[in-house]
Amino acid sequence: MAESAIRFVDGGAYERSMGVWSRMAGEVFLDWLAPAQGLEWVDVGCGSGAFTELIVERCAPLAVEGVDPSEEQLLFARGRPAGRLARFGRADAMTLPFEDARFDAAVMALVIFFVPEPAQGVAEMVRVVRPGGLVAAYAWDILGGGFPYTPVQAALREIGVVPPFPPSVEAAGTEALRGLWERAGLAGVETREIRVRQSFADFEAYWATVLMAGSVAQPLAGLGAAELERVRQGARARLVEADGGLVWEAQANAVRGTVPG
Repeated sequence: MAESAIRFVDGGAYERSMGVWSRMAGEVFLDWLAPAQGLEWVDVGCGSGAFTELIVERCAPLAVEGVDPSEEQLLFARGRPAGRLARFGRADAMTLPFEDARFDAAVMALVIFFVPEPAQGVAEMVRVVRPGGLVAAYAWDILGGGFPYTPVQAALREIGVVPPFPPSVEAAGTEALRGLWERAGLAGVETREIRVRQSFADFEAYWATVLMAGSVAQPLAGLGAAELERVRQGARARLVEADGGLVWEAQANAVRGTVPG
C-alpha cells in the first residue's frame, strides 16, 4: 500500500505504546465474532502480530497468515509465541498474494484507515475467503475522539500543529464501515462499538507510551521546550482521574459480514 505520513519502523516501540490497547480491543472483537475453532485465517495488516497472537491463543486455528508492508513490524511479529503456528510475510492489503477462496476468515485489526483505497482492501479480503466465510475489521474511531492518543492530538491542535492522520481516516466510522461491507456484497453485515479503558499510575506513565507512538511522537519531536510543555499540560487536562491514577477510554468501531455462498 502507499506510504503514509505515519510510519511504523519499530515493532517493539509499537507494541509498548499500542500493545495493551490493541489486545484489549482485540479481545472484545473476538468475543463478538465468536468464531469456530479450526479455521484458516488471514490477518491483513498484522503489524507487530498482536491480533495474530490472539487468534492463535483463543481460536485454535488450523493455519494463520499475517501480512503487512513493514518489515520492521514483521520481524517483531515473527518473534512472538504465535510464530510457532502463524506465518508472516510482506504484502499490500490491496493486492493480497493468495489464491481465491483460500481462507475461512479474513480480518483487519486497526488497519483499514491505513489502506489508501479501503474498498479495494475489502474486495481483496472477500476474494480470498471461501463462501460462507467471515470478513471482519475494527478500527479506532479517530474522528470521533476515540483514539488512545486523542488527548495529545487535541493538545497539538491547540498550539496550531495538525497531527498526522491515516490516509483513509474516514473509513473507520461505523456507517462508512457498514457501507464498505455492503457494497462488497457481504451478507449479514453487522456493526458495533468497542470501548476499552486503560489506567496509568500517573501522567508520566501515560506520557512514556506517547513518546513511542509514531502518530504523535513524530510531531512532538519538532516542538520547542515551551510548546512541548503546553502539549503535555493540555493532554494531562483531558485524562480522567480515577482509581488513584489517570484513565483514558478509547473507542473502536467494528464490522463483520459473510461471503455469500
